[in-house]
Amino acid sequence: MKKKKNVRAMVSIGMLSSIAYLLMLLNFPLPPFPNFLFIDFSDLPALIAALIFGPVAGILVEFFKNGLDYIMTGSQTGVPVGHIANFLAGVLFILPTYYVYNKLKTRKGMTIALIVGTVIMAVMMSILNYVFILPAYTALLKFPDMRNLVVPWILPFNILKGVLMSSIFMLLFIRMQGWINKSAVIKSA
Repeated sequence: MKKKKNVRAMVSIGMLSSIAYLLMLLNFPLPPFPNFLFIDFSDLPALIAALIFGPVAGILVEFFKNGLDYIMTGSQTGVPVGHIANFLAGVLFILPTYYVYNKLKTRKGMTIALIVGTVIMAVMMSILNYVFILPAYTALLKFPDMRNLVVPWILPFNILKGVLMSSIFMLLFIRMQGWINKSAVIKSA
């Protein structure tokens, strides 16, 4: 029985990674923000994977999604800084959401979990952009120093991205909550 569950989890992670990759391709800029900041909803399949199969599954979906995208597009620059940033943002969104929801297990609990996930992702990505990501772009790709964009642009962008992802996820979650909880119970049995 355990082997059957492992196969189900592996197949589901692969399928959710593929869906996440396709959603990543449907990215779009938001006009007031700098043109290197894109919105996509590719973290939603990773969040579903985490809720059903646990946090490692969500992290794997984020990893495979970014790995696929790097293989397909990243070789243009040869530097995976953007993919690392996307991976970190996804993990910083799904892990807090997963852990808070696991404590509360209600729709209101999911709303609180998504708010916590959004705040943690936005704040931590601002810090990581200032300390690591933007300096890496400067050092490796010879971009100008853009750390002055963190507070006026990157922080509000990540908050807006989190709000948009949370809104869409809540629409899905309302319809899928029973299935997610039932599947998650099977995982722990």
